[in-house]
Amino acid sequence: MRILVVGAGGVGSSAALIAARRDFFEVMVIADYDPQRPRDLVMRIGDDRFRAAQVDASSAEAITALVHEHRITHVLNVVDPRFVMPIFDGAFAAGAHYLDTAMSLSKPHPRQPYEMPGTKLGDEQFAKAPQWESAGQLALVGMGVEPGLADVFARYAADHLFSQVDEFAVRDASNLVVDGYDFAPSFSIWTTIEECLNPPVIWEKSRGWYTTEPFSGAEVFDFPGGIGPVECVNVEHEEVLLMPRWLDAQRVTFKFGLGDEFIEILKTLRKLGLDRTDPVNVRGMQVSPRDVVAATLPDPLTLGDRMHGVTCAGVNVTGTGKDGQRREVYLYHLADNAWTMQEYGAQAVVWQTAMNPVVALELLATGVWSGAGVRGPESFDAVPFLDLLRDGYGQRWECEDRTPA
Repeated sequence: MRILVVGAGGVGSSAALIAARRDFFEVMVIADYDPQRPRDLVMRIGDDRFRAAQVDASSAEAITALVHEHRITHVLNVVDPRFVMPIFDGAFAAGAHYLDTAMSLSKPHPRQPYEMPGTKLGDEQFAKAPQWESAGQLALVGMGVEPGLADVFARYAADHLFSQVDEFAVRDASNLVVDGYDFAPSFSIWTTIEECLNPPVIWEKSRGWYTTEPFSGAEVFDFPGGIGPVECVNVEHEEVLLMPRWLDAQRVTFKFGLGDEFIEILKTLRKLGLDRTDPVNVRGMQVSPRDVVAATLPDPLTLGDRMHGVTCAGVNVTGTGKDGQRREVYLYHLADNAWTMQEYGAQAVVWQTAMNPVVALELLATGVWSGAGVRGPESFDAVPFLDLLRDGYGQRWECEDRTPA
């Protein structure tokens, strides 16, 4: 396997650091618009399987050329989702397989944005599924932690724990604190603005996909790992668009524990128009307001030594157990920033995201997972993934039984 990683930010760097301890691949090329970042990363790793390259992720032709140059078999996209389609198309044109951690962008419904979906997350990719399948190429989309590991957990629950699922409820929160900053998101602010201010999507079997107001549906969820009760709200996320395609449930939701201060900051950015991606004229220069916001905040890659706490990602599943009785379980994974920094020199949020596509790549390299078309993580058998995660990567995942409501 010869891998191209597009993006040398927090997730891309963490993926390379994790993969460096495994032997399932021949070459890993790290590419970024800033050529110094991959060079520094390759020097840090000190493994002759790793190479650095420069690439413009907005150009499908540039991706195709880089794939051909290095005889790449698999492209891992770990940059902002605005670049999904050129990387996706560039990989296809070059005959490579493809993975990402976030899917193609959505567009709100022009007349009823808080009732009906417009273009949904991943729609542009799924529209091209027949071509990928005909070519025998696989695009494994949404293979991070959320989406990604949460979808694997859902597949495991559907296959092994439940005879009927009422709801897959993805719930995510942390108690992470970044010392020295009043506001320092631990993940890409560009992506955070996109998913938090777009109309959240809910799926119900009787209704299909529909939308609601941002930050709606507040509920308190009790998280493990010392995090405790956190108020979670509806946020647009890929799991809701992926799970119903392969798994049978009455309802799928995603809620995130953002906190009141974070929500107010996001609302203020929207009021000021600073969430916009369309360029505006500033003293004769065209600049995107959202890019300006991103440029003023610290790079999440650099926050690890100032960060402490734990982040939790998982899915709460309710329904009828295999014994015919009501059942509720929370399947989850914890990442402690102190451990990820000590072990990998990477902060917990980006490390937890990066671990899962590396596990998936290893399953594809060994042939345990295989296929063609545009597919989500829940379309594959969950057991090999969870076994490799535990036994090969030393990561505990938990299944906590809860009292059904």
